[in-house]
Amino acid sequence: MSARVAVLASGSGSNLQALLDDTEVGPHIVLVLSDVPGAGALDRARLAGVPAEVADRAGFASRAEFDDAILARLRAAEADTVLLAGFMRILGPQIVRAFPNRILNVHPSLLPAFPGAHAVREALAWGAKVTGCTVHLVDEQVDHGPAVLQEPIEILEGDDEDSLHTRIKEAEHRLFPRAAGWLVAGRLVVEGRSVRVLRVGAAR
Repeated sequence: MSARVAVLASGSGSNLQALLDDTEVGPHIVLVLSDVPGAGALDRARLAGVPAEVADRAGFASRAEFDDAILARLRAAEADTVLLAGFMRILGPQIVRAFPNRILNVHPSLLPAFPGAHAVREALAWGAKVTGCTVHLVDEQVDHGPAVLQEPIEILEGDDEDSLHTRIKEAEHRLFPRAAGWLVAGRLVVEGRSVRVLRVGAAR
C-alpha cells in the first residue's frame, strides 16, 4: 500500500517545500496541517494542490484537546506517516503512540546537544565551534528519538543567529527529504537507539 504522509508545519515552510519537491516524498503528501493561521507553509501546500488545514492552539481549552484535534485530522486524512517540518509544538503521547517510529522531525543541532526551540541561539551562546542538523524519529521526549541522519556545520567567526541558521537550513533541505524517503519506502529499521537503512530490495 502506498504511504500517506501528513506534514505539520508552523512557519514559512521551506522544509515543507523541500519535501514537496522530492519525487520520493512529495507524491505521498496528503495533508499539510499548521497550528498558525496564515503560515507560509499553508500557501506552499495549496500551490502544490495538497489539502491545507489549520488547528489553532488558541481555539482549544487545553493541550489535550489540541492534541486530540491533531490526531483526529491525521486519522481523517488516513495518514500513516507524519513529518514535522518546523512544527513548533510538542506532540502529545497519544499522537506519538498512534504512529510508532512513523514520525520524523528535523532539528537545527547535532542532538543530543541543544535540544528545544532555541538550538541555534544556544549553540552561539555556548561558544560551540560546530553545530549542525539532525533528522530523527520522534518519541515521547523532546528532541530525543533515534537519529537517522546528521550533518555538522562549522560555526564561523562573525556568525549570528540568522547567518548560521541559513546554512543549517541548507543542510536540512538535503537531509530531511532523504530520510523521509527512506521512511516512506519502509527502509528504516529501528533497533533500540540505532537506525539502519535497508538496501533497496533487501529483506528486514
